[in-house]
Amino acid sequence: MGRHDGNRAHLVALVAAVVAAFVLLLCAGGCQSGGRARGAQGVPGNTGGGTPAYLGFGFTHTQYSADLGNDGARSNAAGVLSADPMPQNQHIMGWGADNPEPRPGSYNFADLDRRVALMRSTRATPVLTLCCAPDWMKGGGNRTNWSQKSLETAPDRAHYKDFAHLAGVIAQRYPDVRHFVVWNEFKGFYDDSRKRWDYEGYTELYNLVYAEIKKQNRNALVGGPYVVMDTETPGNASNASSLQGPWGVVDQRSVDALEYWDKHKAGADFVVVDGSSYTRDGNRMLPDEFAATRKFADVSTWLTKTTGLPVWWAEWYVEPPDAQDNRRGWTEPHRIAVQATAMMELAGAGVATAFYWNPEEQTADCPGCLWSATQLGSGGGKLPMMDLLQRFVTAFHPGTRLRTPDVGGSDAAHVRALASDRTALVVNTLDRPITATVDGHDIGLGAYEVRWLT
Repeated sequence: MGRHDGNRAHLVALVAAVVAAFVLLLCAGGCQSGGRARGAQGVPGNTGGGTPAYLGFGFTHTQYSADLGNDGARSNAAGVLSADPMPQNQHIMGWGADNPEPRPGSYNFADLDRRVALMRSTRATPVLTLCCAPDWMKGGGNRTNWSQKSLETAPDRAHYKDFAHLAGVIAQRYPDVRHFVVWNEFKGFYDDSRKRWDYEGYTELYNLVYAEIKKQNRNALVGGPYVVMDTETPGNASNASSLQGPWGVVDQRSVDALEYWDKHKAGADFVVVDGSSYTRDGNRMLPDEFAATRKFADVSTWLTKTTGLPVWWAEWYVEPPDAQDNRRGWTEPHRIAVQATAMMELAGAGVATAFYWNPEEQTADCPGCLWSATQLGSGGGKLPMMDLLQRFVTAFHPGTRLRTPDVGGSDAAHVRALASDRTALVVNTLDRPITATVDGHDIGLGAYEVRWLT
């Protein structure tokens, strides 16, 4: 998105940002007015509508995406994506992209070219996550080891400059890509001897990459550190921080990593994190799966106050995984209802950008996926999570003034709601039908129903 032109527009944007930041600070403990069921925070303005770091909601491509598969299904998926364009994120190695530099100075961008082409053709704002590193940068040889352990190994310090150079080559190859995230979840940067993150090493790598990207494209935006804001149960946290709420306690080691990066970074255009609304110990959702999503708002508010930067969530999760890291325990209505509530919290906190991590399958059964598998002849069709995401993108894009609707009735406490001047999103958090009054209108909601009102 382009910048607003003129001194007057710049002044208006500055005043709006100051007002919104003040409201966010007041809402750090939760905004609620008498007689209303609290949905997302009552923020008078979703700031940043005219600044390039505010992309709104989008998604990340993973192993199987709409660039491969049956021609008809790929065409279907492209049509879905083009109908309501949104930011799309792709990693430079892994998650559908081959090793971009299998040998020093020898490049292979075929997969990355194809993903970027998909983003371009579907009118997306393209984003690249600069992870992971070729094997020769991390003690391996010229053959790619695709094991998870190898993929998640950080480059050796001696090769930090080589990785930064690769990032610069990529920035030069795709001049229309203006947004870059440096690394992913501190992968390979955990120091077992000190039982903490090697945030010094990460920040050194980040600063080299930041400088190289800016050298190649002065209009590019770069952010980090993409640390996981892990949560533990109150009273059981062994590394408890002061960043906590009914939903749990954020690990102090994550806080330390972010604060060190913030203090020692060469520069940044946005701050990036990810996380889940359930705890790391036992996957507990406190007080329940809907109320636990309040974590996303509280952490976002803390990030805004700590860094002063636009906040990006590279991933967010609401449904606990099983032993194989699959999330199949909920019905689709239940899943969509909790996801909608989480997105309300993110938007209400003024988050600049948030990427849904798109699951992938090659079969018809794909809980939480955005479109049906393009490996199927009838695939590529829109699924419920994509419908929610696209409606949300349209209704609550950056710059939209948000409000909390008036919700009344005996079931008001079980309703989450967020509205703009033209649209309201209402969620029933119970597995049974309820009735409620929203902005003076009586409505009935089915079990876990997500309803859009105009």
